[in-house]
Amino acid sequence: MKLENIIATRKAKTIYRDGNKTVKIYDEDSKVDVLSQALTHALIEETGLKVPKMLEVTTREGKMTIIYEYIVGETLDVLMAKYPERQDEYLDLFLSLQMSVHAKRAPGLKKLKDKMRAKISISSLSDTVKYDLHMRLASMPKHEKICHGDFNPSNVVITENNEAYIIDWAHATQGNASADIARTYLLFCLDGKEALAEKYLDMFCERSGTSKSYVQKWLPIVAASQSVKNIPEEAALLHKWTDVVEFE
Repeated sequence: MKLENIIATRKAKTIYRDGNKTVKIYDEDSKVDVLSQALTHALIEETGLKVPKMLEVTTREGKMTIIYEYIVGETLDVLMAKYPERQDEYLDLFLSLQMSVHAKRAPGLKKLKDKMRAKISISSLSDTVKYDLHMRLASMPKHEKICHGDFNPSNVVITENNEAYIIDWAHATQGNASADIARTYLLFCLDGKEALAEKYLDMFCERSGTSKSYVQKWLPIVAASQSVKNIPEEAALLHKWTDVVEFE
C-alpha cells in the first residue's frame, strides 16, 4: 500500500488515495469511535444508497484504518464553481439526493436527538441558553429518517457516467429531516454562501411542503452542535443562532 497521495486532512485523521482505494488513517480516535463509524457506513450501504463500498477495517502502524473503494469523479462543489451558469441545476440535484437519503431508514443508527442533546451539554454556552436549547430539542417531533449530518456539495461525487455518490457518513443519524436541512443551510452560511443557502432552503420547503419557520426552529440546535468544534471564525455567526430568544 503506497500512501503518498493525500486527499484531505481532518482533525485526528488523514485521508489518502491508494489506486482504487480511499484509506482513512485515524490519529487519536479510539477503537470504539472508529468501529462505530464503520458500523454506520455498513448500515448506510445496506439501504441501497449509492455510497463507496467499505472494504476493510484494519490497523496501519498501530493506527486504526478504514479502507473504502475510491470513487473517480468530481465533487459537486468543484462543478458548481467550474460551471456557475448551472448552479440551479446542480442545487436541484443536490437537494434531490438529500431527500432520497431522508426517504431511507436504518434502525441501527444513532438517534439524532441523542447526539444533539450531548453536543448541547458539552458546549461552552451559558446554562440558560443550554436549558432553552434542551427544551426546544425535546419539543421537536421525533422522526426516524436517515440524516447525513454533514451534507454539503463536497460530499457528493459525480462520476464520468453522471452517477452521484454520497461520501463521508461519519455523522449519520436517524431523526428529523428538517434538522439535516438546517445543518446544510448552516454550512452554506458558514461558507459565506448566504444567497445559495436561502435558495436551497426555499427549494426544499417548496418541494417537501415544509414550512420555512419549522426548519428555522432547528437552527439554534444545529448551531450549538457546530459550536463544539471551537472554530474561531465561526463563533460570531453561531452565537447569533444559538441564542434562542435573540434568534426569534
